[in-house]
Amino acid sequence: MTQSGKVVIVSGGTFGIGRAITLGLASRGHKVVAFGLEAAQVSSVAEAAIPGLRNELASRKLEATILEADVSRASDVKRVVDTAIETYGRLDAVVNNAAIGPLGTVLDTDEDLFDRVVSVNLKGPYLMSRMAIPHIKRQGGGSIVNIGSGAGWGKPNMAVYSATKGGLHTLSAAMAYDFIYDRIRVNTVIPGGGGIVSGMSLGRVGGDQSRLGKGSPGTAAGRVATGDDIANVVAFLLSPEAETLSGTVIDVGCFANQGGPVPPKPAG
Repeated sequence: MTQSGKVVIVSGGTFGIGRAITLGLASRGHKVVAFGLEAAQVSSVAEAAIPGLRNELASRKLEATILEADVSRASDVKRVVDTAIETYGRLDAVVNNAAIGPLGTVLDTDEDLFDRVVSVNLKGPYLMSRMAIPHIKRQGGGSIVNIGSGAGWGKPNMAVYSATKGGLHTLSAAMAYDFIYDRIRVNTVIPGGGGIVSGMSLGRVGGDQSRLGKGSPGTAAGRVATGDDIANVVAFLLSPEAETLSGTVIDVGCFANQGGPVPPKPAG
C-alpha cells in the first residue's frame, strides 16, 4: 500500500462535514470506511444520507465502504472496525467526527438528553479510539483526528455540547501523550468561519441553508469556511508531511479556539 492509500474510518462520515471528509479522503486514494445513522438525531436534519453519498462516490468514480452504525454503541463500533480490517487488512487512521449539538442551558437540558449528547460526542470517540488503537499500533503507528468545536471553550446556550467538546479536546491531548511512543499522532481540528453545512448547523436554523453564515465574519480567504476546508486539513494531518504533529489544535477559520468570534468587518 502506498503512503497515500491509508485505511481510514470516519465516524459521522455520511453527511455534512463528515461527508466532505469521506469524499476528500477517497479522492486522495485513501480507503475510507464511513458510517453514520440514517434516522435524524436530536437537533439535526441529517438523515437517509447513505444512498446519496454512494451515488456521489459512484459519479466521481471513487470508492468507499459505507455503513449504518451508532458511534455510541460498542457493538456497532466493533462491527465498523472489524469491517475495515476484513475489507482492507489493516487500519491506519480514525477521524472522530460524529456529534450532536442541541442548544440549551443546564436548566432546559433534561437528563436523558444530557446522557445522549455525552454518549455520542465523548463516549463515541473513546470507543472508536479504544477499538482502533491496537490495530493502528500493529501497523507501526498512524493518526487520530478529532473534530472539535469552538464551543469547547464555552459558548452561551450550548452547555452540554460545550462540555463534551471541551472533554474531547482534553481527551485528544491526553491520548497524544499516551501514544507518542507508539507513533500514533492525535490532533484536533476546529471548524470555524461560519456557514459550514452540517446536520447540526442546519438543525439550528430550522433546515434553512440560506440562513447559514448570515453575519459571519468568514475566514481570511474572504469567505465562510466549507466542509472541504475541514477535509483538506484532515488530509494533511493524515499525511507524511504531518508526521511530527501530535497534540495540536488547528483552527480552520475565525479564531474559534482563541476566544473568538472575530469582530464585524468595519464599514466603508
